[in-house]
Amino acid sequence: MQYHAFILKYAEIGLKGKNRYVFEDALMRQINRVLSKCAGEFDVTRTAGRIYVEAKDYDFDETVKALQTVFGLSGICPAVTVERDEDGKLPDPKKLAELVAGFMGDVYPDKHKSFKVQARRVDKSYPLDSMELGRDLGAAILEAHPDFTVDVHKPDILLHVELREKINIYSEVIPGPGGMPLGTAGRAMLLLSGGIDSPVAGYMIAKRGVEIEAVYFNAPPYTSERAKQKVEDLARVIAKYTGKVKLHVINFTEIQMYIYDRCPHDELTIIMRRYMMRIAEILAKKSDCMGLITGESIGQVASQTMQSLLCTNAVVESMPVYRPVIAFDKQDIVDISLKIDAYETSIQPYEDCCTIFVAKHPVTKPRLDIIEDHEGNLRDKIDAMVKKAIDTDEIIEITA
Repeated sequence: MQYHAFILKYAEIGLKGKNRYVFEDALMRQINRVLSKCAGEFDVTRTAGRIYVEAKDYDFDETVKALQTVFGLSGICPAVTVERDEDGKLPDPKKLAELVAGFMGDVYPDKHKSFKVQARRVDKSYPLDSMELGRDLGAAILEAHPDFTVDVHKPDILLHVELREKINIYSEVIPGPGGMPLGTAGRAMLLLSGGIDSPVAGYMIAKRGVEIEAVYFNAPPYTSERAKQKVEDLARVIAKYTGKVKLHVINFTEIQMYIYDRCPHDELTIIMRRYMMRIAEILAKKSDCMGLITGESIGQVASQTMQSLLCTNAVVESMPVYRPVIAFDKQDIVDISLKIDAYETSIQPYEDCCTIFVAKHPVTKPRLDIIEDHEGNLRDKIDAMVKKAIDTDEIIEITA
């Protein structure tokens, strides 16, 4: 059956108060954005608690896949909708029963299934109430298709019939990504490496309505052009959900080599990480970001122990650092990476600058005062190097 409409449901937005329209408007913008890239004609409208998409000459799978990237949607329901007649009346109970029985016959060729009718009468002028509707519609389905059976507890098919400003008939609820509409919660800067964790962190923060910019620290010739392309590909994964990502590429080689020459090698990762955070914060301020995002998880590697995170955090002066996977097991992160189609790109064997310069035996319990003391070895040139790195920032606009 070719559906001609989708009913789009949201959950968390419905809890908002007087500013709920702000979130609904943002959600509508994102729906129109993703559908504009799909083949077909789409008309998106909104009523109380529901968003409707009327679709013509479209590809079902492409459209559903696009809608599943819209944060804020909890359910995508392929539906048949029935408009009121020219007098503003809904179909009478007999006609409605015929429509519903026809729907079940068209959608389910295999009739050896159980079903339950979940009727909801929002229009109180309709002659039957919700319980009466459910009873009569179920009887009509059984009369037209005797192989169906009724199961009110654990049905194979839960058929929804809603009498609102129009009649909505649907039985499938395809999960949406949930979250909050993009653009309702400010902007943040993601430290994006070529690994598994940071793209997942960016996705999870974007899911809360945050617009994402990203910074990648490149280290040629120690990292290849393919490593940079890998990060661009990961930014493109995030852009499927955000529409675009502004990616800052910072040449970090000179700074890394200077740290390598002047600082204890067991502290290399921590000190390099501290300078990445410094640079990321400067870029974030320039872009009106309200925080930094990292993919750090406690204890995963030496630079992510509690002591290491304390040392890393100490250099960020004026904004929060969001670490959405901080308490996740590695498998938890991998599962989300697979879900968003980032995993196969993340595991490509192209090294990033963090792994290139890692010490054989890195310190796992660094002391902030000692780290700061050793950074004093850099004072002659480091400020100029940081300024040069920022001044030569390569900005790439990534779109899905």
